[in-house]
Amino acid sequence: MIRPGTWLRWSDLTGVERVGLYTRQSVYLVLLGFTCLALLPVAFDLDDRGQAVALVAGGAAVTALGIAVAMAVLQRFPAVQPLPWGRIAALLSGCGAYFAIALASWTGDARNVAVTAIVASLTLTLGLLPGPRLAVALVALSGLLFGVSGGEAPNVVAGVLFGGAFLFTARASVWLLGIVTDLDVARQAQAQLAVVEERLRFSRDVHDVLGRRLSTIAVQAELAATLAKRGDERAAEQMLEVRSVAHEALREARELARGYRSTDFLKELEGARSLLRSAGIEVRLSVDAMPRAWHEAAAWVVRESVTNVLRHSNASVVEIEYADGQLRVDNDGARPGGSSDGSGLRGLRERLIPLGASLVVQADGGDRWAVVAQLPGTGPLSATDKTGFHE
Repeated sequence: MIRPGTWLRWSDLTGVERVGLYTRQSVYLVLLGFTCLALLPVAFDLDDRGQAVALVAGGAAVTALGIAVAMAVLQRFPAVQPLPWGRIAALLSGCGAYFAIALASWTGDARNVAVTAIVASLTLTLGLLPGPRLAVALVALSGLLFGVSGGEAPNVVAGVLFGGAFLFTARASVWLLGIVTDLDVARQAQAQLAVVEERLRFSRDVHDVLGRRLSTIAVQAELAATLAKRGDERAAEQMLEVRSVAHEALREARELARGYRSTDFLKELEGARSLLRSAGIEVRLSVDAMPRAWHEAAAWVVRESVTNVLRHSNASVVEIEYADGQLRVDNDGARPGGSSDGSGLRGLRERLIPLGASLVVQADGGDRWAVVAQLPGTGPLSATDKTGFHE
């Protein structure tokens, strides 16, 4: 939310700040505009200028007090406490005084429009506060004020409907603002989680790859030092081995930094099976004929397909099989009306196309749903450049 007293251009605001600004200004303008449109025509028609001035002045005061309460509530949204009790007390006092003057001094349209301004100010501003009891009290108060003013049952019904409409406007405004705020918080949490996951992945890869290489270098260097002390000619050969391992470690470090390190298909299968079984889903595998050069792309397909199964299905059995150049991930728990081609699958398809592979989604209209990847031949068009595999 924008802090009070902060002036920024519209282009400088975030999406949530724009919605917050729009919501606040809408509440203020609705209350001010309605009061003006209701009071001014009636005031102009009054023959008594003093009565007209009192009608407009009282309505303006009630409206200003209502806007003051709305500002105090919306500026601390989504927090509720502490309530602006001072402004609320001033609003209630002003409405009470205006209502008393209307009953004692005015009749007909002048009294009715004054009561209308009071109800609008109360329901549109206090309605921004949460709580079903408060909502019921505001609607009941609206009916009571209209009933006392008009003295007939239809006036009570009209008051209830009028107060309910303004209460709905207030609650809908803060509900929409709350949804947008929650979505923004969720988006920020998702971004932070993605950063944490990437850090964990990178640290794991560094440990698995560089840790092993550095341990090898340490052992071989120690052996070379021992051989050198003995005058053994094999010390030079051992140091060449150390250099070779160091170059390999450097290459793998560069691949890690660039994100080109290949995914292990067997580890991906094992992780998918463990994850699905932990969710109570039976897993059937038949991928022994998978060409080695297609392991990287196949790992992508398995990862995205299993993610979709967990997120968007009620599957009890998942089958992962490869035959005749086709990798198929099938499940029996498709949800009715579910999306068949989300952003994850579209992104995966874009990654497969340069390799000469393709991806389709198959659904029978019932509970069967499958991701099918065509992996032709013995490997990608350029296994080394595109996938990082080296036969």
